[in-house]
Amino acid sequence: MITIILNDAPYGNERAYNGLRLALSLVKNNTSVCLFLQADAVFCALKNQKTPNGYYNIGRMIQSLLRRGVPVHTCGTCCASRGVQETQLIDGVHLSNLETLTSWVKKSQQTIVF
Repeated sequence: MITIILNDAPYGNERAYNGLRLALSLVKNNTSVCLFLQADAVFCALKNQKTPNGYYNIGRMIQSLLRRGVPVHTCGTCCASRGVQETQLIDGVHLSNLETLTSWVKKSQQTIVF
């Protein structure tokens, strides 16, 4: 298992995009992946994203991971401090906490942070 942690907002730079690209590639190569969104990356999991010109739709990338069975969790504290409610998240994305992230990291062969 590989845990991928995203920290940056979905648009404005390519860190979230690159992390999601890697996650998709790993899953397509039969690698188990867990995705944790914290800090401004919680915005990656918002429903109904309108993609800025020149960017891929980060929400669709997350939906693709969910369809492939990847657990996607957001930091509940980070969501709360940014006014993001669970009802605003893409279906299948879970509000979570550092206990879950800690468990994933302990079980992972690798943890990759973007």
